[in-house]
Amino acid sequence: MALTDNTRGALLMALAMASFTVNDAFTKSVTPYINTGQILFVRGLMTCALVYVIARHMGALRPIKTLLRPIIVLRCLCEVTASILYLNALALMGFANVSAIMQSLPLAVTLGAALFLNEKVGWRRWTAILVGFLGVLIIIRPGPDGFTTAALLVVGSVFVTAGRDLLTRRMYTDIPSLTVTMTTSFVNTLIGAALIIPFGGWKPMDGYVWSHLFAAAVLVVIGYQAVILSMRSGDIAFVAPFRYTSMIWAFSIGYFVFGESLNSWILLGTAIIIASGLYTFYRESRRHQPPIAKTSTRIQ
Repeated sequence: MALTDNTRGALLMALAMASFTVNDAFTKSVTPYINTGQILFVRGLMTCALVYVIARHMGALRPIKTLLRPIIVLRCLCEVTASILYLNALALMGFANVSAIMQSLPLAVTLGAALFLNEKVGWRRWTAILVGFLGVLIIIRPGPDGFTTAALLVVGSVFVTAGRDLLTRRMYTDIPSLTVTMTTSFVNTLIGAALIIPFGGWKPMDGYVWSHLFAAAVLVVIGYQAVILSMRSGDIAFVAPFRYTSMIWAFSIGYFVFGESLNSWILLGTAIIIASGLYTFYRESRRHQPPIAKTSTRIQ
């Protein structure tokens, strides 16, 4: 039986979220052995090579001068900053916790669109945003001393990633998505190389580290292409909510791979964030316009 466009789009979105989440797990597994700069550099080299081959095959390459435009440059800076924050958070915080907090990204994008792009956001979605960020606070549960470093890093990553996605909404129409992905990967690689020494210097890498970073690079490419195809296959309002399938993978990996306990606070906070996000998607679809947060993906 042939798949409908919506079914195909939903399956592709689920594939994208699985790829991104498992990529995060492979990346987290090497954080005890090499620093953030080295991770960005090595994984970036592999990602660049893979994306270049695909982009060349699909005719998505563009002259360098075409890529040195303000929105592309700003988007790359946001991507690099968010990657650094996110990787450091992964090294310091539980895998499931980081993944759960990142589910607030569509809410942050909706908030940013209202504040900076003059998008109309009614009181119902404002309420959903506030409730969603309450879910983030439940997961973090700041103590008497305030937020931990890890909590600040992952929350910062959410908002910087939201800035990246808002810039993506203003991307030039003559620049293919693959070109943006390749440019971003290249900038990530350069910044990673520059940060190796400040972050502690180059560390020897054995087969375990190399294989995990290669697997992460492959999954990043699969995830990016799957999420693009999913958005082009089905109705956004139907497809976008399937991004939350990532939490199935995150909870499973956190529990079975990293031995993390899933306490009631994490589950409650995640449920609140997801419910708020789903309601936001619903309200945006009722307004007969593409959801503001439709392009929101986790930083890689």
